[in-house]
Amino acid sequence: MTDPPWEPPLAGTDVEHAVGTLERLRATFRWKADGLDVDQLRSRPVPSSELSVGGLLKHLAVVEDDVFCWRMAGQPPVTWLSVPEDDVARWQFTVDEDESAESVYALWAAAVARSRSTLERLLADGGLDQPGHLELEDARPSVRRHLHDLIEEYGRHTGHLDLLREAIDGRAGEDPPHDWPLLPPR
Repeated sequence: MTDPPWEPPLAGTDVEHAVGTLERLRATFRWKADGLDVDQLRSRPVPSSELSVGGLLKHLAVVEDDVFCWRMAGQPPVTWLSVPEDDVARWQFTVDEDESAESVYALWAAAVARSRSTLERLLADGGLDQPGHLELEDARPSVRRHLHDLIEEYGRHTGHLDLLREAIDGRAGEDPPHDWPLLPPR
């Protein structure tokens, strides 16, 4: 049996392991969010939290664009530009009445596709050690640092999604089933 496409290599380069780890987290996150209707995406099944599955999908779409478009490459973060209001903080954690489940899933998938393309270009043009675009106190964190920050962000929110999804319908597990179709495909 071959490994699923989201599994990092058993022995690979630093780049292969970092990208593989991010891809496994993306796949696990998306699998845990998979197949919900818009009401389930909006629901807040953990009484002590305002988090919802749909809100986490939108938040990670914003973060993907912030990290890859802006922080790494200095390009406008596409998702932020599509927000119909100036309130990105509220919008990214809320599935509004005019949004469908399909539009929320598509927003995340489009951000991931842009991120993959940007990372491919950055790796070809200088690798992980090159400085990113964002400047912090006269320092420019490397592409490697930004990539690892995104891995951490996915790790944290995949843990949140574990609890949310289990509360919605009982779905639990560490990884997608071996035959689950990768969404979005690479």
